[in-house]
Amino acid sequence: MKRTWTIIGVADVPQSFNWYQSLLGLPETAPAHDHFGQIVDQSDGTVLLCLHKWGAHEHPSLRSPDRAKPGNGLLLFIRVDNFDAALTRARALVSRLEEDPHVNPNTGTTEFSLRDPDGYYVTISALNPA
Repeated sequence: MKRTWTIIGVADVPQSFNWYQSLLGLPETAPAHDHFGQIVDQSDGTVLLCLHKWGAHEHPSLRSPDRAKPGNGLLLFIRVDNFDAALTRARALVSRLEEDPHVNPNTGTTEFSLRDPDGYYVTISALNPA
């Protein structure tokens, strides 16, 4: 099996770490470092998302959000097994959703979208068709 580790640049790793754990209903833990953390599925240890502080290292694409708008060309698409619970948690995290719940005609699943603290566009999709 091969897995992709998606790494996004963030202004505040602990804040973003907490935000994603809250959104996904994961137990609250602390990131490994103030400059890097991995959001992990507690059931099987799969890395879901990596958070990297802007400018913490010399990675060319993670130097600064001033060089490119965070999320340009990236859609974080997360499938969840408890859609209703994720929607409740999302509504507690943001003042408004980018897209209200609807059925995606391409996947046949219910989804909604929101922005994370750094402006990344995040879509949450039900695991099973509507």
